[in-house]
Amino acid sequence: MRMMLVGAGAVGECILKVLKKRDPKGEWLEYVLITDYSKERAEEVLEHLLHWPTGNVENAVKYEAACVDAHDKSELKRLIEEHRISFVMDAASPFVSNYIFDAAYEAGASYGNLGTWSVPKEHPDFGTGFEGSYLEPMTKYNFDRHEQWREKGLTACICLGIDPGVVNVFAKYAAEYLFDELWEVHVKDGGNLEEPGARKDTIEFGFNVWTVLDEVMNPNAEWSLENGFLIEDAFAGEEEFRMPEPFGVNRLVKVEHEEVVTMPRYLKKYGLKKASFKIALDDKLLNALRVINALGLRSTRPVEVDGVKVIPRDVVAACAPQPKDIGAEMTGGMCVGVHCIGKKDGKKKEYFIYQPFDNGESMKTWGMQAVVAQTGFGAALGIELLGKGIWKDAGVFSPEYFPPKPYMELMEEAGLEYDIEER
Repeated sequence: MRMMLVGAGAVGECILKVLKKRDPKGEWLEYVLITDYSKERAEEVLEHLLHWPTGNVENAVKYEAACVDAHDKSELKRLIEEHRISFVMDAASPFVSNYIFDAAYEAGASYGNLGTWSVPKEHPDFGTGFEGSYLEPMTKYNFDRHEQWREKGLTACICLGIDPGVVNVFAKYAAEYLFDELWEVHVKDGGNLEEPGARKDTIEFGFNVWTVLDEVMNPNAEWSLENGFLIEDAFAGEEEFRMPEPFGVNRLVKVEHEEVVTMPRYLKKYGLKKASFKIALDDKLLNALRVINALGLRSTRPVEVDGVKVIPRDVVAACAPQPKDIGAEMTGGMCVGVHCIGKKDGKKKEYFIYQPFDNGESMKTWGMQAVVAQTGFGAALGIELLGKGIWKDAGVFSPEYFPPKPYMELMEEAGLEYDIEER
């Protein structure tokens, strides 16, 4: 595989670290072009990779760095063609994902991403169906092009990460191996991460700032076979959910997330009737997001300040603490899983399949905080299966389409812990 990484943020760097550790001799990963809007950042990640330990074998994979504006599809295509790229991993901000997706297709490369772009209406109607609240719902742009990718013999695997990503694999595993009928899948994203001694006004974005602003503040969705997609305003569906020890009870709310679209697409044939996504959010972050939204600072429309045009969201994203720069001071960890309900041997059954990720171990092993490393690790294992040809087909898919066992076996081999708790 000759791979181009677009977006050399913290998750992108983690993906490359995991891949280097997984394939130190370059047996299936031959070359990586690291690209970012900032040439300095791409070169920084390149330097990190060149000195990243992999036992007795160093730098069997060739790495190079380049600067690219991912809005520029022609430049993306040029790099893909010039460097003979066979697979593009999109770890950039979601607002450029469609450009990268199209560039890969036009240049004849397969593609993966961490999530998809969506465009809500300025004044959502809410209620049943995406059409009242979205100009472009999540995943639609990609799945609408499935036949084009299939005809060209290319593979696009969208939503590779932890959630979406690992949890999608868990849901498919539950459908095939734990139940005769899988009725409900509910993704729960939480944990017990905290920063001891943090000031009362400390705000931390654990993930890409653009992504957080979209996922949390966009209209959220849940799905049922009976009513389709229910679209509600931010922070709907609050509940308390008991995570496995040591994570305790988490207070969760619904946010926009691709699993509620992809799981019905692939799991209805197993009897699926409901799907939802909920996440635990720090109260300080929630309050900050409400203020940002109320002041219009989520806007992507340029405003003029003293003769200079700026995009409010870009200012917020530039000023907020960056995920790559936080983590060492945090304790606890992440717990991300899927609560599955269904029938087995005529009896109702419930399981919570989850992936715990300790922040101390994450900092020690990967040099980055748990939210980032957990996502990067999940993406890297999917890339490995695609690179080895274990997951293969032509078209646009999400992880539930592919067989789950090879992925979960790879998790065990690579040390990405998971557990299945019967409830």
